[in-house]
Amino acid sequence: MPLAFCAMDVRKSRGRRYPEPQHPYRDEYARDRDRVIHSRAFRRLETKTQVFTARFSDHFRTRLTHTLEVAQIARTVASALALNTDLAEALALAHDVGHPPFGHAGEKQLDARMREHGDRFDHNLHALRIVEQFEQRYLDFPGLNLTFEVREGIIKHSRDYSKAEFPALAEYRLEERPPLEAQLIDLVDEIAYNTADLDDGFEARVLDFEQLRAEVPVFGAAYADVDRRYPQGRQKLKFNEALKRVLDYLATDLIENTARETQASGIQSSEHVRRHSKRLVGFSEDAARNNADLKRFLHRRLYSHPVISEELGRSVAALDALFSFFMEHSERMPAHYAELAERVPRHRVVCDYIAGMTDDFLLRQCRELLGAPASHATSS
Repeated sequence: MPLAFCAMDVRKSRGRRYPEPQHPYRDEYARDRDRVIHSRAFRRLETKTQVFTARFSDHFRTRLTHTLEVAQIARTVASALALNTDLAEALALAHDVGHPPFGHAGEKQLDARMREHGDRFDHNLHALRIVEQFEQRYLDFPGLNLTFEVREGIIKHSRDYSKAEFPALAEYRLEERPPLEAQLIDLVDEIAYNTADLDDGFEARVLDFEQLRAEVPVFGAAYADVDRRYPQGRQKLKFNEALKRVLDYLATDLIENTARETQASGIQSSEHVRRHSKRLVGFSEDAARNNADLKRFLHRRLYSHPVISEELGRSVAALDALFSFFMEHSERMPAHYAELAERVPRHRVVCDYIAGMTDDFLLRQCRELLGAPASHATSS
């Protein structure tokens, strides 16, 4: 099973944009991991929505706790495959730093507003700009000065880009696949949010338990086995055990199938991984089908539930109103952004400013600048 021969060797890193002396006891990917953790963008994830906004409960996932769960699974999978765990962890911790307020609904609305100006918003590309430009912590260079492989993985972990459509990204070897450590991030992200969102939805009593058992066979089978063994157990604890088994099943399958696919491909090094015709990290057909069942259930029964969609609808409307306000009154942004809006396209500056906000800060801005109610920030 180990794929150490395909692991990214930190000694072969393409290095940093601005050369720095090596640290005496941390390698370059470990330093990148630590720089992400200490960044302002990472801390802001604490008050950005995963699925449920803050008013529902203090116990539900935020974008930050989700990120920590992704990092834990990523490190486990990478370790089992003998890949570079520091690189995998750094990428997992950075994978969502570009998310705007209000999760994917906020991203969709920002992208819609940007397309009005012939532009676009993509949280992975925004994350790259954060670590390259917006984070200001060092005297010698802008951004976090992360290694090439972490910057590459931030944008390429979940999709490929063409040079023709994205010429500004040409340095990131767009014609090649990313290392295995980057390829695994998208799927461990799915494992983390599918199981966590199911947990939060059940805890919130938004999901119908019998529908869950019937429509997600992998969960139904796991729960039936737990129920046979613990007939007198509390339902929530049996739910927890079944969900743990689902997570373990998906992670184990990802490990085993990736090892099989990589070994069958004849690949012998991380450079061969890059030149391979397709990505190698993936589920088996059975696990992919079970994972798809779970995703469909969540989209049908949780993400589109009125409790979620109506709340997010109000929040996204606040984001949209604030975008319009700053487009007309760029002088009301902080001085740095207001000055920048005089030199570069205003829509890009407004987008960058809003994308960096937390949920609560955006709603406070709406209340202070537009007189709009702060939605869930003041609800009880």
